[in-house]
Amino acid sequence: MTPRTDPPPVFTREAVREVDRRCIEDFHIPGVVLMENAASALAQRALAMLGAHDLDSACVLAGPGNNGGDGFALARKLHNAGVPAVIALLADPDRIAGDARTNLDIARAMRLTLLGIESHDQLDSARDAAGRSPLLVDALLGTGLTCAPRERIADAIAWCNNQRSPVLAVDLPSGLDCDTGRPLGETIRANHTVTFVGWKQGFTNPDARQYTGDITVGDIGAPIELIRALTRATTWLR
Repeated sequence: MTPRTDPPPVFTREAVREVDRRCIEDFHIPGVVLMENAASALAQRALAMLGAHDLDSACVLAGPGNNGGDGFALARKLHNAGVPAVIALLADPDRIAGDARTNLDIARAMRLTLLGIESHDQLDSARDAAGRSPLLVDALLGTGLTCAPRERIADAIAWCNNQRSPVLAVDLPSGLDCDTGRPLGETIRANHTVTFVGWKQGFTNPDARQYTGDITVGDIGAPIELIRALTRATTWLR
């Protein structure tokens, strides 16, 4: 069977929410399954970047929502592939819920290195626990962001941008507006972004490329009928 070669679909912030809602409610796909599929797509790209940059470890910067949950699941998959993965958690673990909580609990049960972060020094420690120059994974903030990142996460973004390590962004670079492609405040500058289901509308803004780097679309298992129903045509990607 010949793989599909259609241009990637483009999603607004609202359409992204609808994809998740309808996958779960209309197609009976559990959210944790969508997260697992997202982590598999991330792991494929992370392993390719590790090989390309001759690196052997990763440091996952994880936030409080499902973006962080993707990061927990990715850390587990990297660990299983023989890649040491440290999780730098920039959130109160007691407030993490839902599918992200499930993956946090799995990471804890597997005894992955999980470090709570309050300062730059602790970020340095998390990086050093993984290795002096690990792959950095931005799993801090997702598509729902509509204002500047709060101070602790903004500081982590600035720290990440000052490192020499390559950066992989989960779904979109933290701090970037999903719909406009403009920074809302401190914004990750990634080498590569794995975005889920399709491009985010903001990626069609050429200025966004300095933050996204190269872009790969990761399949989370959303039915093609749903994708077609929720996306709009755009000639920029053709």
